[in-house]
Amino acid sequence: MPLTTYWLEHAWLGTHAEPGVALDVSADGRIAAVRTGVDTPPPGAAVLRGFTIPGLANAHSHAFHRALRGTVQVGSGTFWTWREVMYGVAQRLTPDSYFALARAVYAEMALAGITAVGEFHYLHHAPGGTPYDDPNAMGEALIAAAREAGIRITLLDTAYLSSGFGAAPEQHQLRFSDGTAETWAERVSALEDREGVRVGAAIHSVRAVPADQLSTVARWAEERRAPLHVHLSEQTAENEACHAAHGVTPTRLLADHGVLGPRTTGVHNTHMTDADIALVGSTSTGTCMCPTTERDLADGIGPAVALQKAGSPLSLGSDSHAVIDLLEEARAMELNERLRTHIRGHWTAAALLRAASADGHAALGWEDAGALEPGALADFTTIALDSVRTAGPVPRLAPETAVFAATAADVRHVVVGGRTVVEDGAHVSVPDPAAALTAAIAALRS
Repeated sequence: MPLTTYWLEHAWLGTHAEPGVALDVSADGRIAAVRTGVDTPPPGAAVLRGFTIPGLANAHSHAFHRALRGTVQVGSGTFWTWREVMYGVAQRLTPDSYFALARAVYAEMALAGITAVGEFHYLHHAPGGTPYDDPNAMGEALIAAAREAGIRITLLDTAYLSSGFGAAPEQHQLRFSDGTAETWAERVSALEDREGVRVGAAIHSVRAVPADQLSTVARWAEERRAPLHVHLSEQTAENEACHAAHGVTPTRLLADHGVLGPRTTGVHNTHMTDADIALVGSTSTGTCMCPTTERDLADGIGPAVALQKAGSPLSLGSDSHAVIDLLEEARAMELNERLRTHIRGHWTAAALLRAASADGHAALGWEDAGALEPGALADFTTIALDSVRTAGPVPRLAPETAVFAATAADVRHVVVGGRTVVEDGAHVSVPDPAAALTAAIAALRS
């Protein structure tokens, strides 16, 4: 089987930065060998100068929220006022316009070094709730967009059935709803895994799926051994409403209906009691932190340190795409804790890189990605060490430089499945992502 060789000036091998590494990649898109001590590029090798890390996994995305960037920064408000603006964008999307927008958003992700995205997808039907001729037209548009942008996607098809604890959906939520969890399961069962694609499940929140239907979604995911994600305790108002409706916290409600477990990821997990944290950790339920969105929406700082100590693996997401930069998400998680505790050094750079790569991929069902090792998917990202942000530190400090100084603008090369997606800072198949974003967003406003 023919091999493609990449020579990495510096590479992250999970515990340390190693100079002079050759990666041999087989035709099936996996790493066949990792050779260290290779001081000069072998003949014919692709040369990647800088610091190469495993591809980054964006474990929580709402692609259409990218259209809100900048427009929601005028005036004051809360998450709930922001949500009303978001609904307006959601109402205008069609399968064609969603494809155009998502293709550009996923290309922006690739330019930021992201090789896999978890798309938390609840925009299923036409306005008013009428299904498209293909009931999964919107999901298929997202899958096609990721394919054209060159990144992997886990489509977290989301059950969203209620405006709040059993109340009927409001007008702008009708296109999110399948009516019942059983009907949701029937629709999503028509979607299939394929190359570069995993199909998972999501419960939008305990507000949006009645308690007696939570187990239906959990059972669907369990039978398929698929990832299951859920927005969890993002807002104190959600906690209060759950107590009023059920007398327990959202975490306890999910546990009582079989939702928590090692293939489940709670997104945000912001406002949790000590008992909630223990319950999440004891069930090995993951936590996806989205610090740039959580600060943008004034949600609060979640107890990430306590959750991880309790046994919850951490992953990262860009959520509303206030920015798309997984290095910033990793940095922000640590810096948030510094602000809250007045103590530095809650996570090492190595731990933050793991959250942004291996543990993020695992949360999305790509357990064979996120490491530069034989047998792993050949998904990797190279960060410049000579930009105005990264110049200076010695190479052995490359992980600290990547996490605490670099930004998405420092990504130079991205390879997914052995295929180059970003070369010298340019996307190879979406020639001008900025123009594509401008056009796609303008079309929604016309």
